[in-house]
Amino acid sequence: MKRIPLIFILFSMLFVMAACTSDETVKKEIVLPEDIPDFVQVSDFKTIDWEKKAVEFGDRDIIGNENKSGVIGANMPSLKVQKWMWHLWGVEDLENKKLTVVGFHKETETVHQILIDGWTKGLGGPNNGADAHMPSNVKIPKSGEWAILLYTDDKLFDILVYEINE
Repeated sequence: MKRIPLIFILFSMLFVMAACTSDETVKKEIVLPEDIPDFVQVSDFKTIDWEKKAVEFGDRDIIGNENKSGVIGANMPSLKVQKWMWHLWGVEDLENKKLTVVGFHKETETVHQILIDGWTKGLGGPNNGADAHMPSNVKIPKSGEWAILLYTDDKLFDILVYEINE
């Protein structure tokens, strides 16, 4: 008779542990803003490698993924409006080429427009060794770890991971 209560207690404990564990691992559904370009997909955010942090390269304080994309101005990240100069390598046929920038906050799993004047801007020609560049004003809405998804030709081009705390 003593075994039944013991088994009951063990099963009860397992049930409580399983319930607590499942609550902790539930992720929020990523919701895209209504005005975000149609080619941005929820599945793009699942490809983020949070371990692949942007690094400084070159002699111009560019921080990003070498020979792919990087930003001048990201070396002093701030929650205030600041000027960032985007640089892209491997971009061809620049006529009418545009860059779409999408911010994703890791902790809240929320998507944000970080360019002050819209999601997308036109790219300029070569600059600082890159094939294309784009000056912009950015506003990061909250501190934390951010993935910045870059799109050209309506396709995901690169992802930059930054820590922004000020």
